[in-house]
Amino acid sequence: MIIWLDGPFGVGKSTLAAELHRALKGSLVADPERVGDLLRGAMSGHELTQRDYQDCPPWRQVTATLVTSLAAYTGGPVIVPMTVLDPHHATDLLTPLREAGLPVHHLVLHADPDVLQQRITTSDEFPGDPVRSDAVRAYRHRRAADYQKAADSWMHAHGHVIDTSTLAPGQTLQTALAHLHTT
Repeated sequence: MIIWLDGPFGVGKSTLAAELHRALKGSLVADPERVGDLLRGAMSGHELTQRDYQDCPPWRQVTATLVTSLAAYTGGPVIVPMTVLDPHHATDLLTPLREAGLPVHHLVLHADPDVLQQRITTSDEFPGDPVRSDAVRAYRHRRAADYQKAADSWMHAHGHVIDTSTLAPGQTLQTALAHLHTT
């Protein structure tokens, strides 16, 4: 089983991924950002380097292969916390997982815009490093409108939406687990 956690930057995907990992025996978390870091290093200075690694086809191919390979190797759930705003990129990622015969749960964590902005503003991603934390918060604030556009145009129609606006992390976990057990 693949559990793809999507949604805006700062909504709580990594928190839910960690909680699902603790709750689901034999699960593991595969973070595609690490694939992006690898790709950035490999393509450093190359003319085809993309600003956003998600725009580079090898990132999508390697990510899909990694996730399917981990699921086949471990037999346990693979939890993937990754915002994917482009519907074509989502197709490139999720279709191979489904074609491999794996049950894919595309969970979209959502928060009302005001709630999301407040969460981003009060987050401290790098305790003791205010410069890095400020940079992450600024990036998340800038990308919130991109998420809303994706949510309105395709994401909410193609994933199971969990509105976290009024939920504590434990409640979000219980909502996700309930969905996984009923589908």
